[in-house]
Amino acid sequence: MEVKRKILAVTFLFLLFCNLLAAQNYDESKVPAYTLPEILLSNNDQKITTAKAWEDIRRPEIISLFEENVYGIMPKKYDAISFKIKRESPKAMDGKANLKEVEILVTNDLQSDTINLVLFTPSDIKKPVPVFLLINNRSPRNTSATRDTISEFWPAEQVINAGYAVAAFHYSDAAPDNKNTFQDGVLRLYPEQLKKDNGMKAVGAWAWAASRVMDYFENDKSIDASKVVVVGHSRGGKASLWAAAQDQRFAMCVTNCSGNTGAALSHRRYGETIERINTTFPHWFNNNYKKFNNKEQALPLDQHMLIATIAPRPVYITNASEDLWADPKGTFLAAKESEKVYELYKLKSSLPKNLPPINTPSLQPPLAYHIREGIHDLTAYDWQQFIKTADLYFNK
Repeated sequence: MEVKRKILAVTFLFLLFCNLLAAQNYDESKVPAYTLPEILLSNNDQKITTAKAWEDIRRPEIISLFEENVYGIMPKKYDAISFKIKRESPKAMDGKANLKEVEILVTNDLQSDTINLVLFTPSDIKKPVPVFLLINNRSPRNTSATRDTISEFWPAEQVINAGYAVAAFHYSDAAPDNKNTFQDGVLRLYPEQLKKDNGMKAVGAWAWAASRVMDYFENDKSIDASKVVVVGHSRGGKASLWAAAQDQRFAMCVTNCSGNTGAALSHRRYGETIERINTTFPHWFNNNYKKFNNKEQALPLDQHMLIATIAPRPVYITNASEDLWADPKGTFLAAKESEKVYELYKLKSSLPKNLPPINTPSLQPPLAYHIREGIHDLTAYDWQQFIKTADLYFNK
């Protein structure tokens, strides 16, 4: 009888989940009329017309809006940080790479958290090299230091062959992706965050951890810390955007299939919505964000504004043809809206006027985009395009 009850319960939850998915909008004709918040109009209605006014006035306002209403306020201070090389091998990848496995130990308020970093650098390069850093939100085997698993999700060999270093950490080191245990990581160092409606939660913790890896890169002579590309897929892509917005040391941001509260416009109510993301993943964003469940029209921000805070640094944004949940059109529109800020820096976007055909990437910085054929994933094709754009930006 007990087994039967469990089967019925699981079946009910599965059907409920299917119904919730089916209830989401995938019809462009049902996208509501909406007005996006003005990206170049300050809180006191001042028009922003220069890069200096953007940096001095509007950008800080937008960062504060996202801190207060979405991602939470990221702690900037800690008592101590240390780096320990756990293992090093100069003959990784059949001699093509040097491997380092690094423990990054951060201490604050008598608590500590360890971020485990895997780093490969090309063995035939004698000067500091640019690096791609992945926030790994899939199985840790995808970023295996032993290379017993070779995955397109993190094709380290492909990146090394292109002359870049490649690194990754698993997001669970910063915050377990679980509504009951997410606080058992970085947030042990900052317990006050859990008591605040604008306190940082899991996505903020993942972005915070990326910055601690950046701290390490600044102390590793094999890495050119002025050329770090932070990469994330899906929820990791939400974190990579927030990391690059918060930490201007990141030279370039890649947000892959990041969808709602990533690179897609929330006001469109297409695919995943604020209410759905806050209901399914209540531990990702701050408590204030839940005020906008089913109330996108009241949201004083949208993701085009977050992309713009990364200017003048490049952002590479992607979608997949079968991943309507992540709203490809809304993502592309967000990128196009952010062009206004890049123009303040005299940087001309080469994005096409409309959503481009599948597998037709627009690679020229400062704003790169492609929609790939296939499902919600991070693939070797995606990485190939990221490398090409980095080559253009870093003049490789």
